[in-house]
Amino acid sequence: MCETIVNLDIVVPNQTRYLRLVGAIAEELARELEVEEDKRDTLAFHLNLALTEAVANAIQYSVAAHADDSIRICLSVEDAYLSVRVFDHGEGFDLAAVPTPDFDELRERGRGIFFIRSVMDSVQYHKTDSGNVLEMRKKIA
Repeated sequence: MCETIVNLDIVVPNQTRYLRLVGAIAEELARELEVEEDKRDTLAFHLNLALTEAVANAIQYSVAAHADDSIRICLSVEDAYLSVRVFDHGEGFDLAAVPTPDFDELRERGRGIFFIRSVMDSVQYHKTDSGNVLEMRKKIA
């Protein structure tokens, strides 16, 4: 049986000005978890990075018809895993088709999914009846 330790449901407007708040919530959650003390700051940084990149992408690629909608974020800790789900109303994309970025090219965009994959243990993306969801998981114990 799964033991749910934390379950946070956050809804923010579809605006980039809330990215810092979302990242701060993620960092504080990571710092409160029962993980080895020397790994807490790294987990906090990784969670902030993955979540702010995911939310930034959700905002950037939202469909114009849904520009006034909110972004929903669910953070949960069950047993030894931290799960993050970001729900949006964008057109969606094929996660498997996202290439590794060319780091020799001086672009500021196109690296978010690479970073998310680098710091999380699993990343999945799929469409639902009410939009899309990016699911990320990280083993914490």
